[in-house]
Amino acid sequence: MAAPRPARAQRGPALRTPLQDRLTSPWLTIRAQIVLAGIFILAGALKIADPPGFAHEIHNYALVPERLVSPMALILPWLEVVAGLALFLGVWRRAAAGIFAVLLVVFIVALSIDLVRGKPVDCGCFGTSSVPKTEAQRLTEMKVAIGRDVLLLLLAGQILWAVPRPSRRLPPR
Repeated sequence: MAAPRPARAQRGPALRTPLQDRLTSPWLTIRAQIVLAGIFILAGALKIADPPGFAHEIHNYALVPERLVSPMALILPWLEVVAGLALFLGVWRRAAAGIFAVLLVVFIVALSIDLVRGKPVDCGCFGTSSVPKTEAQRLTEMKVAIGRDVLLLLLAGQILWAVPRPSRRLPPR
């Protein structure tokens, strides 16, 4: 007669694989925070410096109602900078990473829609470009921007996975 099998262990924080430990290590998380924060602080600051230019880039996507273009051009860069500073300083890390994850998904979808349409646009990710580009160059840059945004989304996901959720327990009475 064969020996009985032990009951399946339940997965939980105590049973983690070495890969999970590496992917959620503080060493990796801090570096992901610095990279993501730095990129968004830079991108936001460049857009803050030229609101009309950024509004023009948003308008070129032809995805947003005209009345929302200017408010988006004014609010979005500040959101990027404030969330970037929060992530860099280590405060509200999950909230900042969540904001970046949502923004990155929106950016990926917007670029993908115009790429499928065959409508080349400058992404506007790091402000406006004064260098004239061909249609083929813009389409290639859109593909590169989508790839970059997917990688940044992975960084945001790593932070969301590694940083514990705040406790929601009510204080004792």
